Amino acid sequence: MSDSSSYVLQLLNISKQFGVTRALDHASFRVKPASVHGLVGENGAGKSTLIKILAGIHSADSGEVIFHDQAISRLDPSVVESLGIHFIHQDRLLPGTLTVGEALFLGHEHTWFGLLNRKKMAREAEAYLKQYFDIHLSGYSLIQDLSTAEQQIVQITRALLANPKLIVFDEPTASLIKREVDQLQRLILKLKEKGIAVIYISHYLQEIEALCDEVTIFRNGKDVGTVNPKEVNAAEIARLMINREVNEMYPKENVSLGDVVLDVQQLSLPGHFQDVSFQVRKGEILGITGLVGSGVKAVVETLFGLKSAASGSIKIHNQVKKIHSPHDAVKAGIGLVPEDRRKHGIATELTVLENTTLSNLKKFANYGWLSRKKETAATAEKIQSLRIKTSSDQAYLRQLSGGNQQKVAIAKWLETDADIYIFDEPAVGVDVGAKVEIYRLIGELVKNGAAVIILSSDLQELVSLTDSIAVFYRGELIQNLRSIETNADEVLATATGAGRQTPKQIIPQPFKEVKNYVNA
Repeated sequence: MSDSSSYVLQLLNISKQFGVTRALDHASFRVKPASVHGLVGENGAGKSTLIKILAGIHSADSGEVIFHDQAISRLDPSVVESLGIHFIHQDRLLPGTLTVGEALFLGHEHTWFGLLNRKKMAREAEAYLKQYFDIHLSGYSLIQDLSTAEQQIVQITRALLANPKLIVFDEPTASLIKREVDQLQRLILKLKEKGIAVIYISHYLQEIEALCDEVTIFRNGKDVGTVNPKEVNAAEIARLMINREVNEMYPKENVSLGDVVLDVQQLSLPGHFQDVSFQVRKGEILGITGLVGSGVKAVVETLFGLKSAASGSIKIHNQVKKIHSPHDAVKAGIGLVPEDRRKHGIATELTVLENTTLSNLKKFANYGWLSRKKETAATAEKIQSLRIKTSSDQAYLRQLSGGNQQKVAIAKWLETDADIYIFDEPAVGVDVGAKVEIYRLIGELVKNGAAVIILSSDLQELVSLTDSIAVFYRGELIQNLRSIETNADEVLATATGAGRQTPKQIIPQPFKEVKNYVNA
């Protein structure tokens, strides 16, 4: 083992407990200078707690922190920043009411005779964004008006302006398109060349392989190994994460299909999609996918009443349903687990119990009064069956990891006892172990007679989990593929319109990498 001076950062024997939950159990993590060090593990493995201790948000119960051979007795955000440690968080923590220029120089504002020099900040912000990411953003744009990817880029640029010694990237590519991912990876390698150490946290093991010199795997609050990802393949890293062989990443139940549950005919919404027709049977999993601008996201939103179709029909159990709102959809027997769980799937300031029962309060009411006994029993069953890692049903959702928040979002809709479940990117942003559990849950739903629709940009996920795949292209459902007879490459080729006559006046849309390219 190298001596301590060969590390820029050492977190040694760190323990942290929240109530009865031991988040970290004598975990250690070491980063060498001028290196990119990956940190991986299942949701709830302790990664986020470790990083929050490093950021000074939480204090460790025991253990020590050494930075550049100096023992740090106390960490708070101001001390961390003075050390030259900066964070690119998964949840973009930039004030939405600031302009790009103001956000970029927050805490280090340019002034002129005691007044903020917004013009200079805006001009320099535009120049730095062009220099680092080759994009043009107005320095006067409000942060809240930017896309998620643009907010991410502003946050990264802000960290770079502080001449950091160590940068922590926490799931930085979750909201970036392929071109932006490539730019970020090139930038990280440049940081390494300049002698800056990088901690890179990601669920995408292909990113870990491409970027990292070493990767440390966490499991159940402990570090269980540090390996060279160039020498140890992704499958072995995944095995260390979940402590079992990943022989069946995509469990698929063998279910006999029943009667048609959902029958969509000639559904149209001008500007989004036209003449869409498909059916989903009892026990069936239908995958749907398409490129940017294909309209596939709008179809899901229309089925759940977030948009209203201009024409066509939706039949459920052979009865026409008018769906103009989510209330109409739930009443008709449709449940939606949305892609953005924080914005649309859960209430982070409510408890696990409150979130789980929120979508069907009538089920837990007696003469207009909620029965806490019923709510507690139902929530306990969901915590157990979905393996939700929480200290109790009274824990707030903001205290849970991303993967466990996703499970609570699913638990909420399970309580509606819907006939049709729509999963919008069900496994996005969760680790390999949580994905398997979510896939198994989907299998249980169809085994119990539900019909399931999965909208996903993970084409291998679609091919492996579904019975058939509806592929959309420029607002049309152009092909239904039998999952057992196709593969990810064929689905992608179909989604790009290969073999179709594309009008010359229409320029094909750029699309994201296979793992993340659906967005309408």
